[in-house]
Amino acid sequence: MTAPASTELLRLAQDIALEAGELALTRRAEGVHVAASKSSPEDVVTDADRETEALIRRRLADARPHDGFFGEESDATGGTSGLTWVVDPIDGTVNYLYGIPVWGVSIAVVEGDPDPATWTTLAGAVRNPAADELFTAAAGQGSFLGKRRLQVPSGVSLSLALLGTGFSYQAARRERQADVVRGLVGQVRDIRRIGSAALDLCSVAAGRLNLYYERGLNPWDQAAGALIAREAGARVGAFGDDREGIDLLIAGAPDLYAVFEPILSELFDRHMDEGGR
Repeated sequence: MTAPASTELLRLAQDIALEAGELALTRRAEGVHVAASKSSPEDVVTDADRETEALIRRRLADARPHDGFFGEESDATGGTSGLTWVVDPIDGTVNYLYGIPVWGVSIAVVEGDPDPATWTTLAGAVRNPAADELFTAAAGQGSFLGKRRLQVPSGVSLSLALLGTGFSYQAARRERQADVVRGLVGQVRDIRRIGSAALDLCSVAAGRLNLYYERGLNPWDQAAGALIAREAGARVGAFGDDREGIDLLIAGAPDLYAVFEPILSELFDRHMDEGGR
């Protein structure tokens, strides 16, 4: 994929993210209706999630009819172009439900199967309408917040690092994840649980978080944000040489990542289920 094509894909992702963000923001002002729950009663989907994804899907189908689509709220469809759009219409739905202004529209386009372990992400956009912020990146072209180029700060010690994470919707797993956090809280400056993986990854890119890790992220949670963090200079992966995926994602400046990863690995071995990982 050439740079001009990546730029064209990014422009499309950006334009649709802006439009979808305005729709979701309007629906938030009108009042939110929970349509259903998914993995647990706490894991909700709103009518606005579904309406926003439907808008994104229509716009992408009009512009790129031969591409695949993989979204959180509707059936995945394959394409013939080798490209797939990976979409979270409202990342941070619980924040959205409660009126907490930290949620975003995440749109990425990937080459290959829609699997973080193997795909190549070409472009991505994350829009936080409540904060009027747009994060964007195209492969090999850097990351931006609006027109400002982003660069992950280096040289931060672990003891002064602000760490972000997230938790499962399953109560038993949350308890084990809390044990891991308990082992980390005395080793870092502080810990944040913001509630949107896409915006957490963008926060790493912008230097608002120094590190971020989470287990159980779906492809649509991470596709755009992981590219934005990488293009800002972050290392994004898992344990050892593993790629990020559903099992685990870690993001941070390469020097800080190298210090943090073995500590997290030891804590996972001690506290997490399924053989420690």
